[in-house]
Amino acid sequence: MSRRCELTGKGLLVGHNVSHANNKTKRVYRPNLQVLSLASEALGNSYKLRISMNALRTLDRQGGLDSFLLNAKDSLLSTRALRLKRAIAKKRAPSAA
Repeated sequence: MSRRCELTGKGLLVGHNVSHANNKTKRVYRPNLQVLSLASEALGNSYKLRISMNALRTLDRQGGLDSFLLNAKDSLLSTRALRLKRAIAKKRAPSAA
């Protein structure tokens, strides 16, 4: 399993540790990923996703998993999240019409 957020696509970043003597050594910045169970109102189910805590804050601000996924770009989402997005869109389409 890669160290990548399933909703935002956040991954590893590479930088330097810089000492007082200005010696630079490589280091890795890892995103704060957690496996969380998120509820979908449209599907009436909860789904476990590996997301960053930054994505969780964005999710709360946008009003839940359904609205976040419907507004998200497909290129950033994982395959599981894309499947969820399509299922939510399909479920919401008849109610909107």
